[in-house]
Amino acid sequence: MDITRVLILCTGNSCRSQIAEGILRACAGDLFEVFSAGSKPRGEVHPLALKVLKEIGIDASDHTSDHLDMYLDKGIHTVITVCGNADQACPSFPGMITRYHWGFEDPPHVKHDGESELEAFRRIRDEIKLVFEAYAAGYREAKLLLKNL
Repeated sequence: MDITRVLILCTGNSCRSQIAEGILRACAGDLFEVFSAGSKPRGEVHPLALKVLKEIGIDASDHTSDHLDMYLDKGIHTVITVCGNADQACPSFPGMITRYHWGFEDPPHVKHDGESELEAFRRIRDEIKLVFEAYAAGYREAKLLLKNL
């Protein structure tokens, strides 16, 4: 059976989608081939996104900020949007795909009172980690259950 291809979308593809890509690859790289892209990519990964991933042992230094059009013909099975703008801009992908929308705040723009930008990135990284690790665990469990039927 082919590996499931997952595309994580965000508007700029510099923060949230990059963090989610790194986390999902790390916890379920055996289940998924993971990509991320943006509807209006910034062309670079935010340095603090790289930093907060590195803090949890994930090296994303080879990540690139890509346009979602690059993935229209890549046989994507699942599209996960992590911001409202990307959810609205998400095109129809060829074939049957599964779509999820799990919105997260944009780290450079949501500092709480007394919180540094780095702390905002850490907080949102931890939220993304919780959701994507739960998704991977549920997928893994369902796959095992189906295998044992």
